[in-house]
Amino acid sequence: MGIHAPNQFQDRLPHAMLTTNEIRTTFLEYFAGKGHQIVPSSSLVPRNDPTLLFTNAGMVQFKNVFTGQETRPYSRATTAQKVVRAGGKHNDLDNVGYTARHHTFFEMMGNFSFGDYFKPEAIELAWTLVTKNFGLPKDKLLVTVFSEDEDAAGLWRSIAGLDDSRIIRIPTSDNFWRMGDTGPCGPCSEIFFDHGPDVPGGPPGSPDEDGDRFVEIWNLVFMQYFEDPPGVRSPLPRPSIDTGLGLERFAAIMQGKRDNYDTDTFVALTQASADLTHQSVDGPFKASHRVVADHLRSTAFLIADGVLPSKDGRGYVLRRIMRRAMRHLHMMGTREPVFYKLLPVLIQQMGQAYPELVQGEALIRETMRGEEERFKAMLDRGLGLLAEETDKLTPGAALPGDVAFRLYDTFGFPLDLTQDALRGSGHPVDVEGFDAAMTVQRERARASWVGSGDTALETVWFEARDKFGASEFLGYSTEQADGEVQAVVVGNGFVKEAPVGAEVAVLLNQTPFYGESGGQAGDTGTLTANGLRIAVTDTQKKAGDLIVHYGTVTEGTLRPGQAVTATVDHDRRSAIRAHHSATHLLHEALRRKLGTHVAQKGSLNTPDRLRFDVSQPRPITAEELAEVEAEVNRLIRENSQVVTRSMTPEEAVAEGAMALFGEKYGDEVRVVSMGGADGNKSAWSIELCGGTHVNRTGDIGQFRITAENGVSAGVRRIEAVAGKAAETLSLANEQRLNQMAAMMKVSVADAPERLALLLEERRTMERQISQLQRQLAAGNAASAGVEDVGGVRLASRNVGDTAPRELKGLAETILKQGNADVVVLISTAGDKGSVVAAVAPETVEKVDAVALVRAASVAMGGKGGGGRRDMAQAGGPNADAADAAFIAVREALAGAA
Repeated sequence: MGIHAPNQFQDRLPHAMLTTNEIRTTFLEYFAGKGHQIVPSSSLVPRNDPTLLFTNAGMVQFKNVFTGQETRPYSRATTAQKVVRAGGKHNDLDNVGYTARHHTFFEMMGNFSFGDYFKPEAIELAWTLVTKNFGLPKDKLLVTVFSEDEDAAGLWRSIAGLDDSRIIRIPTSDNFWRMGDTGPCGPCSEIFFDHGPDVPGGPPGSPDEDGDRFVEIWNLVFMQYFEDPPGVRSPLPRPSIDTGLGLERFAAIMQGKRDNYDTDTFVALTQASADLTHQSVDGPFKASHRVVADHLRSTAFLIADGVLPSKDGRGYVLRRIMRRAMRHLHMMGTREPVFYKLLPVLIQQMGQAYPELVQGEALIRETMRGEEERFKAMLDRGLGLLAEETDKLTPGAALPGDVAFRLYDTFGFPLDLTQDALRGSGHPVDVEGFDAAMTVQRERARASWVGSGDTALETVWFEARDKFGASEFLGYSTEQADGEVQAVVVGNGFVKEAPVGAEVAVLLNQTPFYGESGGQAGDTGTLTANGLRIAVTDTQKKAGDLIVHYGTVTEGTLRPGQAVTATVDHDRRSAIRAHHSATHLLHEALRRKLGTHVAQKGSLNTPDRLRFDVSQPRPITAEELAEVEAEVNRLIRENSQVVTRSMTPEEAVAEGAMALFGEKYGDEVRVVSMGGADGNKSAWSIELCGGTHVNRTGDIGQFRITAENGVSAGVRRIEAVAGKAAETLSLANEQRLNQMAAMMKVSVADAPERLALLLEERRTMERQISQLQRQLAAGNAASAGVEDVGGVRLASRNVGDTAPRELKGLAETILKQGNADVVVLISTAGDKGSVVAAVAPETVEKVDAVALVRAASVAMGGKGGGGRRDMAQAGGPNADAADAAFIAVREALAGAA
């Protein structure tokens, strides 16, 4: 099904009007020309404010600059900031699609001064841009000021030429901005556009201010006070400026519209929705097209910023947005997944301004498609259940909470989706009953979990999971972020504070720290705030999806409720990433070399090495390991993009992905692909993995296999190093090789040949020495004379450092000379005693060689020996007892004779 390109919608707009993209560019370039640094939009996931679910204003990324905790190389900035308001304090979800100006996603244009200019220049900059550069008629504009801010009122009179009838004083908090209960604050001044008397509504501050006649364009915040404690203000030493202009609202005004959804970007998106569904863009499904258009934007941008649909936190809000759009598409008659097919139109509209949409297209598309497939599978049954239950209700009666919970628990219907489906039916939802059913389920799950044999300390974490929900992991896209301390555990229980020196386990609402799982070691780093520091030595996952930081309070006192900056040890994380990513390539290389029977049985990825256990019935030869190592390094040199997508486990396995040993998978999984397409596979390596990885295979660096051995029947273990650890190993080996070459006085290239010659010379010399030792020992033994022991002629000799392996040959040589009936030789080489006894054939009936060596062995601290009656060998650890051993031999021989 084809989707029209955006330029086909332009005939619905006045040709002289600026497009939304042109308005954004004009705004940014105007302030850049006034000495402002154009700063890219920050992520929709706030890194520096743990109290926010999503970035909800342009100033969020500059919060620490305004408070003085951070400095930037510029004092003036301008941005086009991505904003989502769909959860928590700022939640516009229920109104989206049914009003002219509510969105879950929008763009906040702004200019900022960090102690540079203040009210006069801020007002002049805004007024000039709006009236001269954008050309809005002055008689269509009016402003509001805080009732106590006569400075602002006077400046509007002098700079803009506004009379008092168009300067409205507002005494409420609507025109006084605060960052929080304490901190920077100051009065506001807003610019409004008047659509004219034929549009219902009154000016700001009037009883009819919620009408559509007067639309707020721009809010200027004059940050001039510091409030602490609440209600007590003091002047800031460097007053600052923070402004916000809603791009969608302003585009509507610039394009002669009263409805944001009639602007060019939304026209393109709603028309694309109409094309896909074959439903008129202005027909009975007008609101549905608007819901789809708005939710497409928030969905794509959230996924691009690392948020994936889930059952908790930001992921749950994303899932609500996605499923709301998908239900409206279903209402319009679609039966196959189509939501993801709108993505190219969005990228055409906004991809140039926000390249993350282009870079993340594969992940966004697959996440959208997979989520809609899962939702479609349950939607018909869920809507059927909803229809059955509402048919039973009397007019105006509420849908029972347990029914709403069944829709949530069985069919994946978020509560607000059920409420949206009932919109217009006159049936509300029993929210209290829904919450009660949710509580019962949690208690049931908790009882089952506690009964699984986990310790009391683990129960503490389940309580935390029940109270706070899952931890938000931010570590795929950042190594530093602010988080709020939710719980502090010392020993086996929660504490209200932990002093310096305390060993603590800390739970944050969001963190960039990776909790150990899937073989990847947990992160280390620091948690810091003013006067507070915790050295994090390990991070673990608890109760399924809590990320717990273990460490020591090294400064200050730690308390729940504190905001801290969580900073991962970058070098360590980078080293772990390299080893983890190398493991993926190693796994695939082994399968291709040895066969598909190779499967992961365990792994460990640390900063300095990787360990990889695989099913393999025989040892892997050195040649095979060399080929595997070469193949991994070839993929590293390709430097291909490492692509991460979201899909169901079943879809991933069908595509050729390998599941990892020991991992538990939910409805969605992260699928990590490395290397180019290969045959019928979309990538060389495809695995299900929730760990952290490099951006490109080249980031792994070198890869070296260091060992291979067996760990159990049918399981082989490979140890290897990557990245800096591999470089260190290579350098160390090179240094050793250079040292050896220098010792042999040859070049490194000639060292192998020279070493082979030296070894051959050594073997020749060893043979010569051995022959001479035997001759010498035989001569010494013979010249030592023979003694008579009980009528048996005994030849005995301590042959010193003669190798024990030479003793039997020497004994036979002496015995053949015919001067003795029994020969006993002892070697003391290596500070150990070794004894051999040889008995002449005619004496074997009377004398047993085994008995003789056993007696000698015991005397030298050994446990006896073995052999034949005519030849036996034994030993003992105490070479100094050789004389005692000879005495023991004589006694044994006398007894035998």
